[in-house]
Order: sequence, then structure tokens, then C-alpha cells
Amino acid sequence: MREIHVNEIINQVAQLCIDACHKLPDDVVQGFHRAAESEISPLGKSVLIKLIENDKIARENNVSYCHDTGLTIVYAKVGQDVHIVGGDYQEAIHAGVRKGYSDGFMRKSVVADPLLRVNSNDNTPAVIHTEIVPGTEIELTVLPKGGGSENWSTMKFLLPGEGVEGVKKFVLDAINAAGGSACPPLTVGVGIGGSFDKVTDIAKKAILRDIGDHHQDEHIAQLERELLEAINKTGIGPQGYGGISTALWVAVETYACHITALPVAVNIQCHASRRKTAVI
Repeated sequence: MREIHVNEIINQVAQLCIDACHKLPDDVVQGFHRAAESEISPLGKSVLIKLIENDKIARENNVSYCHDTGLTIVYAKVGQDVHIVGGDYQEAIHAGVRKGYSDGFMRKSVVADPLLRVNSNDNTPAVIHTEIVPGTEIELTVLPKGGGSENWSTMKFLLPGEGVEGVKKFVLDAINAAGGSACPPLTVGVGIGGSFDKVTDIAKKAILRDIGDHHQDEHIAQLERELLEAINKTGIGPQGYGGISTALWVAVETYACHITALPVAVNIQCHASRRKTAVI
């Protein structure tokens, strides 16, 4: 049994929030460069160049890449041989978010009540997903999720007979509906299977995968390739200004489901595909 004090969780979550909001992942920035090289639309290419410059400015000045620093999603893999001491585990994560968004001078984008719309003024509460795993460590991943792309995310129960073609149509309909409002070039997470709650969960987890990290099952990897190609043929382009770079990446995750159902979820992530992981 290994003891981990809540202060370690607080400090680690705070730093992850800052790092995630101030520095885009390297694979995302490399995706901008590849897209800029291949983009056929002059306006689309100029947008991609601006995104690359924006990342450079954010890194050099240690400021947020985007003013929308998101609703904070925290994924925690907690080793079953870990004993958390010194306070409450979930409150420690919320405290870490409060500290990170204050220390990092990041916009507070959370309202405490969805109807009264009063800002909590500290970007909490976070959304916390906890998984118990073997071991004596805690792996923490912070995903700041911007409102513009999240608002265009969607799910639907298809009929089983609609199959893979029905999945493709639903995903493309979601992308076309979002258009430029979700701030492309996008990362698109697709969940297939599970239940009403599970399918949206795996769709969001899909956007945590690095660009180029295909699904281990070849038929799902092929679906990822086909969806990416189809999305980039929509002509939406960077920031909706036209072109062939509507998405940098499509990741699909699947789960077993009931014989009567084919649930599908699309979790759209904007070009600021922020995520950061650390292990305690």
C-alpha cells in the first residue's frame, strides 16, 4: 500500500490545467504543419499558418492558447494499492482546478447552476471520471473542453440494420451541421456501442488519442480513415473558410451493446485539442 497526500493531487492537477491550456500537444501542432503544406485553399492555408503562430506566441509568453479555457474534464486512473490521505479525493481535484485556473490566469467558464447561469468564478466543479486499476500510482489526464465544439457534439440510437453506412452518415451530418462553428480543423471522437451514457463517454475518450494512433482492430481503423477522408471532402475547411483540412484526425472507440441497439456518439473537438497527462 502506498500513501499519496491530497496536496500532491492538488498541485499536479493545477499544473496540468496550466500546461494543457498554454501548450498544445506536439502531435496537434505537427498536424497544423502537415495540413498547411497540403491545403489547397489560400484562405484555409493562411488560417493554419495563423494557428501555428498562435501556438508559438502562447508557448513563448506562457499564456493560454485560446481565451476559452473550457470546462475541465479530469480522467483519473487510481491504483488499487493507493491510499489517499489528508483529505477528500474529489475535492482535491476541484481544488487543483481552482488553483490552476487562478495561477495560470485562465478564463473561468463554468456556471454553477445550468439555469441560473451564475459563474462559479473558479472554473469548478470539474467533471471527474475515475477508474480503479492495478498498481500504486495515480495517472491524471486533464482535458479542457471548449464550449464551441462541445455544443455541436451529439448522439443517436441507430437501428442495428443501419450498420456502418448509418454510422458514417450520422457522423458526416454532425460535422456538416457544425460547419465552421466548432473551430476546425477538428479532432473528431466517435463512440459506437454501449449504452446511452457509455457511448458518449467513449466518444470523448477517443479525442484523447494522439493523431495517427489508429484503433487496434483493422476494421475500425479503416472506418477512421474513411471518415477522415469524407469529412475533409465536405469543403468546410479551417475555421469554416473552405478547403480540405476540416479535420486533423478521427478516432473511433467501440463497446459491446444490446442486440436491439446501435448507439453512436460524436464528440467534436476544436483545433485547440488540449490534453495533458502526468503520473503521481
